Amino acid sequence: MPLDSDTDEHFMRHAMAVATRAWGDTHPNPMVGAIIVEQGRVVAEGWHQRAGGPHAEVAAIKAQGHRPRYDATIYVTLEPCCTQGRTGPCTDAIIERGFRRVVIGAIDPNPAHAGRGVALLREAGLEVVHGVLAEQCADINLIFNHWIVNQAPFLAAKVAMTLDGKIATRAGHSRWVTGEEARADVMRWRRLFPAIAVGAGTVIADDPALTARLPDAEIYCPTRFVFDRRLLLADHLDRQVFNDNWRHRTILVTETESNQSRLHRIKDHGVTIWELPTDPPNIFYKVFQKKCINQALTGVLIEGGCGLLSDMLSECLLDYLLSYRAPKLLADDDALPAFRGLNTSEMAEAITLEDPQHALFGQDVLTRGYLNYPEA
Repeated sequence: MPLDSDTDEHFMRHAMAVATRAWGDTHPNPMVGAIIVEQGRVVAEGWHQRAGGPHAEVAAIKAQGHRPRYDATIYVTLEPCCTQGRTGPCTDAIIERGFRRVVIGAIDPNPAHAGRGVALLREAGLEVVHGVLAEQCADINLIFNHWIVNQAPFLAAKVAMTLDGKIATRAGHSRWVTGEEARADVMRWRRLFPAIAVGAGTVIADDPALTARLPDAEIYCPTRFVFDRRLLLADHLDRQVFNDNWRHRTILVTETESNQSRLHRIKDHGVTIWELPTDPPNIFYKVFQKKCINQALTGVLIEGGCGLLSDMLSECLLDYLLSYRAPKLLADDDALPAFRGLNTSEMAEAITLEDPQHALFGQDVLTRGYLNYPEA
């Protein structure tokens, strides 16, 4: 197979598929895939499986088991690391193994490292091609990229709504807004995030498990945050997030000024509680973010309800949106919207999505992208 851009993209797609075998398992590290190609065919694969484990390049080199042919190319979805961490620099491993050509997808998002791996490989005399399917390779690591650049958790909102933006009827009925295929995709996103969050109303109304249930895989339970600033759940401690096999992974988030008798009732049930301050105003969610940083929780998938999502949106805290839209209309002013509370008088004041992507799941459409807030 000749070496050209189409060939490089073909093999980079293969490397991306290899990278995602570790979907959700590498936090706080990125998912990375590497493949070695000789004579136009893949002879070895490697991927980063967990933090502290071998990097993808080293895993692929080990899988190959012999020095590369003169025509070998190693494809890597993320720029090889060039510094000593828990493992050695991958640039050194590639050079010492004798590769002559390296093809890279995304550049390291860390400004302190970006481009250094490419430069070191070129200084060693290797041919380096970078930027091959760079956007797609970066998309694999939405959480890592945000974490490494901003040193803050990636807060992504997920909503399932009708064409007119409703997530439940006026009676609170929401099962099901979207179809099975869209709900299965939500499970895939849940498996990616180390934490998930909902409001107390969602727990009371739906009694969700907040776990990822994928075919042919063990049930995965992220850290589960339940926001309950009024401690309504003191009367609903029978809900499964407080009683199932993963109840130790449930954290109730409330205010420091909460009703003490209700607070003790929840504590007596064995629930972990984060009590966050509300003075000065707008500090509540900022302290939540700081505690996530302290716990090395790199991303939180926020699945509602309307109150929690709207509060975070109004404070410009949501970084990303995954919006599943079903081909349904409620056309009811009293039906529950996905978001509310803003006073938007002009289109120029609208919150927009940057780099939007669209996908079809059955009859439902997923639109996802970075939230871009208008300047105040």
